[in-house]
Amino acid sequence: MTAATVLGVVLGSALVGCASTSGDRPAAALAAPSEAASGTPSKAPSSAPPAAAKPPNMAPGPEGLARVLKRGPKSADKVVALTFDADMTADEGPRAAGGEHFDNPELIALLHRLKVPATVFMTGRWAEEYPSQARSIGTDPLFEIANHSYSHYAFTSPCYGLPTMGSDEIGGEVERAFGAIRKTGARNVVPYFRFPGGCYDDASLRALAAEKVTAVQWDVVSGDAFATDADAVAEQVLDGVKPGSLVVMHCTRSAAPVTDRAVGQVVPELRKRGYRFVKVSELMRG
Repeated sequence: MTAATVLGVVLGSALVGCASTSGDRPAAALAAPSEAASGTPSKAPSSAPPAAAKPPNMAPGPEGLARVLKRGPKSADKVVALTFDADMTADEGPRAAGGEHFDNPELIALLHRLKVPATVFMTGRWAEEYPSQARSIGTDPLFEIANHSYSHYAFTSPCYGLPTMGSDEIGGEVERAFGAIRKTGARNVVPYFRFPGGCYDDASLRALAAEKVTAVQWDVVSGDAFATDADAVAEQVLDGVKPGSLVVMHCTRSAAPVTDRAVGQVVPELRKRGYRFVKVSELMRG
């Protein structure tokens, strides 16, 4: 698959870097209320909980290229996966130090209140900047964290002005991101990868195959990147969703400032239409 194919899908929606006005909050601020806090006494389990099912993964294709998932099986019921990119490039540290925040804890809290499972594609640099948020997301059974590279640099060029790395750097980039995410204490980490800017070619897919991950793209572009009209974003998602759809959105604030308001419209409407929300791992299971 060529970069040109994906560029046609993501035209006008790739997010070079995301930001927010909210600082890194303690993990407890994003977690569900505990039994102690609610006044309900906890009960000791009678037996150890069952081991979590291993997330499905797609083996490389016959040409040695990593598989690319763009939506669920055609036979999928009325399920939809909302995915959120937590972007931060490796060179944006000075901006973060200057007070710019590349997070959106209000969106994560909204998803939690609405009980919407979701997959967050996180860069390693974002995890380093907001470790308590990464840990909170990655220990909440409602969510799972996937890999969005360490630096958010492009894997092929051109790609919306992003700096480009060589194919020989891809393996280290993916591994470094997983390492940064797991270092925060996140446990719900899945073997999925999303290309920065959605840009890839056969060379990057071949390099990615060695990392034993599935490339996850989308079939519905939310248009939330740099959008200022929440109604328009919600309408674009609602118009595009079909059974098995995979929606790309962003969980940052200054670069995607209306995403939480759009989600607040999308979720009840899709539920009214009979849709159920799932994580990417569940979508892959069919």
